Amino acid sequence: MGKPLPVSESVEFDVQELQSNLVKSAWLWQEFSLKAAAAALGQLEQAAPDPAFKQTLNHWGLNLLFQPATVFAASTTLMQKQTQVWQRAITKLWGWSDKDISDSAKRDRRFKDNAWQTWAGEVLSQSYVNQAEFWKTLAQIKQGLTPREARQAEFFIQNLVDALSPSNYALTNPQVWQAIRDTNGANLVKAMQNLLLDYQDGELRIRMTDPNAFEVGKNIATTQGKVIFRNELIELIQYHPSTPEVRKNPLLIVPPWINKFYILDLREQNSFVKWAVDQGHTVFMISWVNPGAEHSNVGFDDYLQKGTLAAMDAIEKATGEHDINVASYCLGGTMTGMTLAYQAAKNDDRVKSATFFTTLLDFSEPGELGVFLDEAQIDALEKRMQDNGGYLDGKNMAAAFNMLRSNDLIWSFFINLYLLGKDPAPFDLLYWNSDSTRMPAKMHGYYLRNMYLHNRLREAGGITLNGTELDLRQIKTPAYFVSAYDDHIAPWRSTYKGAQLFSGPVKFVLGQSGHIAGIVNPAAQNKYGHWINDRLEADADTWFNNAKEVKQSWWHDWDQWVSAYAGGKVAARQAGAGELPALEDAPGTYVRRKV
Repeated sequence: MGKPLPVSESVEFDVQELQSNLVKSAWLWQEFSLKAAAAALGQLEQAAPDPAFKQTLNHWGLNLLFQPATVFAASTTLMQKQTQVWQRAITKLWGWSDKDISDSAKRDRRFKDNAWQTWAGEVLSQSYVNQAEFWKTLAQIKQGLTPREARQAEFFIQNLVDALSPSNYALTNPQVWQAIRDTNGANLVKAMQNLLLDYQDGELRIRMTDPNAFEVGKNIATTQGKVIFRNELIELIQYHPSTPEVRKNPLLIVPPWINKFYILDLREQNSFVKWAVDQGHTVFMISWVNPGAEHSNVGFDDYLQKGTLAAMDAIEKATGEHDINVASYCLGGTMTGMTLAYQAAKNDDRVKSATFFTTLLDFSEPGELGVFLDEAQIDALEKRMQDNGGYLDGKNMAAAFNMLRSNDLIWSFFINLYLLGKDPAPFDLLYWNSDSTRMPAKMHGYYLRNMYLHNRLREAGGITLNGTELDLRQIKTPAYFVSAYDDHIAPWRSTYKGAQLFSGPVKFVLGQSGHIAGIVNPAAQNKYGHWINDRLEADADTWFNNAKEVKQSWWHDWDQWVSAYAGGKVAARQAGAGELPALEDAPGTYVRRKV
């Protein structure tokens, strides 16, 4: 998490330096407190408890009264575990035993540092873990709750328990005390400086990486190409070939507009774009505009007509090829599925194969994001978007995703920045994650209500675009679905249900790891393997039980699969050399537009 502060040569405190640093850090803390208090007063009128949160926890708390046996059993288990902690602690304190006080706490990443391997650190960490397990057990009591309330209660309680970890507080984190000793308190000064730096406009915006370490087009998103088409919604990038011959049918990549496209083009070593170019594909990439107030009334009709369909028309002009292959990611995959259904209704057969990365088409089990969503939540969100000028601010979306993995994406950075006084390390993936985008109000409200809340895309005629009813079952295009085993944004069992909706040949592949690492898994590194089963079984678990594990990246398998739809070889096409001339160098203008 960045370079630690220099360690003092003496194990003894330099009292004068320590005193000076404590005074400096106290003054900086006072400055922060005044800013935070002023911001809180200014936002007091808008502040109100989340009604869903309040109602869910009220129901859950009342429900405990009707489960006395379960509560008593959990309390007894907690008492037994705590008694064991203190028995071990006392025997170790008096030298009667050298047996570890903690057991399960040692397996928790938050408590692996040597600073926790002291008598006090072990007692504290193991006591916390015991308490956390107790509350997790209570959160599993679901009798009397609706399925939604049960999921919400579990989510809220888990996040509360995570927030109360002793690692998150200076007084109870021995790593902080060790840092104070090693630096004579300089870590506290740096921590307060970090806090003030990240507290902007009344909000704490945690830096996950060094924001000055990367520049789009310079050391990230660097695959060479040209922007060959632009409208108010997209720029279309054509990448330069790296082989003398290329596959006849071009490849269009449709990324999600919930993030910038370059997750698939971070650096040369992990760029799917660069790798696909090197395999002989003529790669085109959609770069979505980062919308502002002027896009508030942009809807799914526009994302279809001015997005995917416009890109396909432009590719045909640029290359002269009618047939193409499409690969799409997450929300971009949902849009691609809608596009294919629209084309099926219009007898448009230009897409010869479609690849879907971690894509939801059936939203019956939408994963942890579904915790946030009901009619009241979406109504409130739509009002917030309208009050904000017609869009959802990117930082609000980022905060929701970070909450899904608060220990990894919030608290670990909080500790390093604001307690230990470290600087964030340069990390391409986290830079991309912080480069957030806005959501147009009309599109985003429609998406949440019709997909996440009512799951209408899976219904024949449930969604209408440009006056055409969509039916995913009419899609006969060969499809390749790749999902990730540990994906909590698009759970693989849910994506499997979506894959079953198509009528054409479908291949489902399950990669290891999560929503990002399961996809950005370079073929040259083969860090994660995948499971493969050529049969599309009746249900996801049957598919998995009959699947074979392959210890290499799924990129190899996909390239072999898509070759059947590549249409042979032709001379390499230079970006911008066709009917559509180059407008500017990749990665273009839209990707550089900040929130």
